[in-house]
Amino acid sequence: MSAAVDLSVVVGRLALRNPILAASGTYGSGVEAAASVDLSRIGGVVTKSVTTKPRPGNPPPRIWETSSGMLNSIGLMNPGLDAFRRDVLPRLAELPCARVVNVAGENEDDFEALTRAFGDHPAVDAIELNVSCPNVAHGLDYGVRDDLLEALVARCRKATAKPLFVKVTPNVADVTRQALAAERGGADAVSAVNTFVGMAVDWRRREPRLGSATGAGGLSGPAVKPLALFAVHRIAKAVRLPILAIGGVQDADDVCDFIATGATAVQVGTQNFVDPAAGVRIVETLEAWARTGALPPFDALRGALRTPRGARPS
Repeated sequence: MSAAVDLSVVVGRLALRNPILAASGTYGSGVEAAASVDLSRIGGVVTKSVTTKPRPGNPPPRIWETSSGMLNSIGLMNPGLDAFRRDVLPRLAELPCARVVNVAGENEDDFEALTRAFGDHPAVDAIELNVSCPNVAHGLDYGVRDDLLEALVARCRKATAKPLFVKVTPNVADVTRQALAAERGGADAVSAVNTFVGMAVDWRRREPRLGSATGAGGLSGPAVKPLALFAVHRIAKAVRLPILAIGGVQDADDVCDFIATGATAVQVGTQNFVDPAAGVRIVETLEAWARTGALPPFDALRGALRTPRGARPS
């Protein structure tokens, strides 16, 4: 048997066995994935967004494959708070990894109610505020206004003692303003970044490929990794909060790229649709590297990106 290695990290006040989580919207609640994936091998699961009331989601088509990526306009389809608490939470408690519940509200009252509803439940290890969904009418209301975001996070902070993460949008001029607002509001960590607004069209039919009201959706996958890396790089220089990096993670090299840029952990998203066990595979590679000495301690790697040659200090 191979010797055990320590890949543990701490995101704010949440301890993880390793820095790999499944991103919101890619593993359902996590219960669905547990039937085919050994979740005890990854750090955690972030649930699909939960809203106060049931949502049917956007009209189909909801997913469209692009070059090195994927557009989605799911529209936060979910059974709503009451059904989630009744039917899903008891099963969520059985998952052998950290359980982060992602919540999305249309206003401050919604966000506070959702945070409070999960804030005292033993099956929930942390809460992630989705203030950055580009596929619904009010999905970006708070994500693009740092003043509103700070007030929202502060209100949710008072509603729970559990670790509170804020998932920020890249669809702004300066993502660091949203990260700073989350920090001022009392967040434990920043999840960065959500999808980039994009579109695909069928020119022959003169129609968008997606069925959302605007024809647009959120772009994810390998195509957005360079953009997400730069966003994480900027956020890491602006705030003292840990960062859960999201954007095009496919393998262990991608994980280490994000950690070197300043992230503490990563969320694997689109790659889960290609390979549901992608997170386990990545952990296995990281463990193999650690055993051979090819992987430095995460504390030494984190934020170790050097200034480019010839660059002058600002």
